[in-house]
Amino acid sequence: QVQLVESGGGSVQAGGSLRLSCAASGYTYGSYCMGWFRQAPGKEREGVAGIGGDGSTTYADSVKGRFTISQDNAKNTLYLQMNSLKPEDTAMYYCAESEIFYCRGGLDNLLALADFSYWGQGTQVTVSS
Repeated sequence: QVQLVESGGGSVQAGGSLRLSCAASGYTYGSYCMGWFRQAPGKEREGVAGIGGDGSTTYADSVKGRFTISQDNAKNTLYLQMNSLKPEDTAMYYCAESEIFYCRGGLDNLLALADFSYWGQGTQVTVSS
């Protein structure tokens, strides 16, 4: 059974940093596109960053240059390093696992939501000004 567990969220001031982790189990990690998404109250869930089975990465314009997605296949763990955080980054952050090798975009979204079969429970990130 696939399980994804996020951790690392918290409250920080603008300009601060956080590193989110997503521990995966129940499948062959590293073979599929993995993604980080976020959802703020009243807003749609949006793709923030994705990493393909070949290690290729993609980022939303709003986080380029500030966020870095990475993974440690030996630890079955996905990361999201978030620097220079802004109040508009405040949201619940989710990691998700797809069943496709390369990440692909969706309609009006960095990552196609329909590609992702498994989701973590989310970790809250709050950035104060």
